[in-house]
Amino acid sequence: MVLKKDGRREPFDRMKLVAGIKKACEKRPISVETIEKMVDALEARMQEGNEKEIPSTTIGEWVMNDLHDVDEVAYVRFASVYRSFKDINEFMAELQDLLKK
Repeated sequence: MVLKKDGRREPFDRMKLVAGIKKACEKRPISVETIEKMVDALEARMQEGNEKEIPSTTIGEWVMNDLHDVDEVAYVRFASVYRSFKDINEFMAELQDLLKK
C-alpha cells in the first residue's frame, strides 16, 4: 500500500508510476526500456523493505534520485510536479542545487 500525503492509502499502481515518469521524460532521449528498468528497480527496492505501507514521498524521492542520474531535464520536470513549487524562487533554488551537483 502507498501512504499518500493527505493520509489516504491506496494500492501501489505500477502503471501510474510509469505514466508519471514517462510524462517527465516526454521528448527527452530516454527509452521506454530505461523507464521500465527504473520502475523494476523501484519495485524491487519496495519489496526488499518488507514494509506493508510506503509513503508516496519516499517513492517520489527515489524517482527523483533515479531521474537525476538519467536526465536532468526529466528530473526538474518531475520535481516541479512532485514538490509543487509555490513560486519561481523555489523552482530556481532547485535548479541552483542541481547546478551545484
